[in-house]
Amino acid sequence: MGEYEALVHSAYGEGKPDVTDPETLAWLIRRNGLEMSHISRGSHIGSVFSVAEIIAVLYTGVLNVDPADPRRPDRDRMILSKGHAGSAVYAALAETGFFPVEQLKTHYANGSILSGHVSHKGIPGVEVSTGSLGHGLGIGTGMALGARMNGEQWRTWVVLGDGECDEGSVWEAALQAAQFGLDRLCAVVDYNHMQSLFTVEKTLKLEPFEQKWKDFGWNARSVDGHDVHALRAAFDEMKDNAGSGRPSVVLAHTVKGKGVSFMENNILWHYRTPQGEEYEAALKELEAQRP
Repeated sequence: MGEYEALVHSAYGEGKPDVTDPETLAWLIRRNGLEMSHISRGSHIGSVFSVAEIIAVLYTGVLNVDPADPRRPDRDRMILSKGHAGSAVYAALAETGFFPVEQLKTHYANGSILSGHVSHKGIPGVEVSTGSLGHGLGIGTGMALGARMNGEQWRTWVVLGDGECDEGSVWEAALQAAQFGLDRLCAVVDYNHMQSLFTVEKTLKLEPFEQKWKDFGWNARSVDGHDVHALRAAFDEMKDNAGSGRPSVVLAHTVKGKGVSFMENNILWHYRTPQGEEYEAALKELEAQRP
């Protein structure tokens, strides 16, 4: 076990944490995210913390993916459209065996393949590079349409941020997905109600958000985005919707900065990096929550 991995996994002794448990994986996403942001002086830790359970549930039995064969033709395609939360996906991939956990310490470093916004270049398990917001759902729609035209049965999953749903390209893709009846396209919105510099409500209102998706021809439902059981039930329902002729979306209501009290619902932590006393305080809070 490398120095970085030992640091993150310290309380598990010689054993490995159970990364098949979504609550454990969500905690590891936050713990790795904090360490990666601290070492690299990178940003977006608030977004990483809000999306942790969403990513954890996807990588604990929902996605049809295989770390031993990341390019398997029948794999599900997962796109993190909110690419600035890329360290959450990097952490999930590393912890579930796609690449060594020790590699996470290179995040954001000069020359590292683990760029700040998620990149597919040289990273097993990442389908596309993202970060220019508003593009992921369009890419996913194209992938889902291509799969259907080729008679493939895999699903396309797209994780979006609520702020990027301000962009017209998201709704153009949503219209096209419904027009083509792409019922193997599954979208999840990390609805933490904050974006960049302000709240979503005061930047550009999305509500009635769920009804908008329904009006655009999607199966849509809202859940608590930090309840792993509610998320799993919603994702399983999305999978069952194959054959309905409608794409599906889950609006996962989350808290920006979830897990560290002084980061929660604090827009500063969209860009702020945890250092000094703030890092130590965040670490103490997360350690107290270890599964």
